[in-house]
Amino acid sequence: MQVNIGKNGITEGTFELLQNAFKNNKDVKISVLKSGGHEREKVKQMAEEIINKLGNNFTYRIVGFTIFVKKWKREMRR
Repeated sequence: MQVNIGKNGITEGTFELLQNAFKNNKDVKISVLKSGGHEREKVKQMAEEIINKLGNNFTYRIVGFTIFVKKWKREMRR
């Protein structure tokens, strides 16, 4: 599944969408659009915020301006 983050950034609606997406999918691709901010540091901050809000069962990888989030069956150590 793919989710886009635009000029409004990460909202409560985004988290609801992600939680629903992980009910059926193990991996979700989150694209940060130009209007969402095309700065590498900002994308990393967004990824950290998403993972912190979702919980310890999730990890992420950033490629360009895309965040790939993966759900694991057991909690990940940090």
